[in-house]
Amino acid sequence: MEYQLTAELASPLATPDLDPLQRVGVVALLDERLSALAGIEGPDGVEIVPVEHSVEAHAGGAVVSWLLDAPALVFAEDATRAVLEQLVEEIDLLHGWEVKHCAVTATDDQLETALAASAAPDGAHATAGDGTGWAADVDIAVSEAELAERRQRLLRSGPQLRAFDPDVFGELDDEQARYAAGALLHGVELLVDEVFGDVQLLDDEDATVDEVDALWALDELPPEYADRYTALFAKQFLVTTTILGHRLTRDGWDGPLCVAEALALRIAAARAEVELDLADVLDPDDVEVVFARFAEVALAGLDDEPLFDVAEADLPDDLAFDRWFQPRARPDGTPPPHPYLADQD
Repeated sequence: MEYQLTAELASPLATPDLDPLQRVGVVALLDERLSALAGIEGPDGVEIVPVEHSVEAHAGGAVVSWLLDAPALVFAEDATRAVLEQLVEEIDLLHGWEVKHCAVTATDDQLETALAASAAPDGAHATAGDGTGWAADVDIAVSEAELAERRQRLLRSGPQLRAFDPDVFGELDDEQARYAAGALLHGVELLVDEVFGDVQLLDDEDATVDEVDALWALDELPPEYADRYTALFAKQFLVTTTILGHRLTRDGWDGPLCVAEALALRIAAARAEVELDLADVLDPDDVEVVFARFAEVALAGLDDEPLFDVAEADLPDDLAFDRWFQPRARPDGTPPPHPYLADQD
């Protein structure tokens, strides 16, 4: 089963921002080591196979996007974190760098199977090798410390969701609502990284989504329009997703600004379900209910479901593809779109 993973590597806080030349060097160092990685051998001969990867550097670190073939979600996520930490430790020029978040995303069908198979035996270990002789023991089992760290990350992020009151998630206590809020913001963070990767891929290939085999997020949009998801569309969707993240951290919410933002919210909520499941703070059956309740409130009457199962000719005008980035009518009547979202030939 293939899993898509995004990992954030952060440079030490005390160091200056990376300049353009340093960013090129970081990408080269990480890309070289990841390309040399032959695979990760788990307990009882279980294999985790790296399929493809990309590395993007920015002022404060780098983002690694990795597609892995693994038998279970927990193997992919935890082994990958350990491998990246090992690489950072071994590369002298990355001394002091840290692997911040490292999370796997999957389709709904994959997630149902993966969560059922994600339990690993206590104390299980895997060996990671890059084909050049180095090896490291990798703890596969989710330790109590790792689970506590995941939960604390969600609790820290939760209060940043200011667009909604806690009851948007239904009948949760205060702590559970903070977990759900933190998971949603983490979902948006992951989605931004993923769409950024899709932008680069579509740009490099000069292709549309229907012409590319493996993408991070855009292939979760309504499939009927895949031949119209160009690199420009991906860039506009990235801007929309970024605006969504900003709006969620500000007071007040009166529904999505546009159809594209509603679709971004849908994907981000799916990522949040994964994160909340992995944190193991709610019954798995309750997680779906929580985000179904959230969607009911957050979409504010914008029903994007027909985009997935109704022919384009039968859709209402407000769901027409060429209007996805156009602002909906707002109460104040003055919601200017970002300039990049304006119609472009």
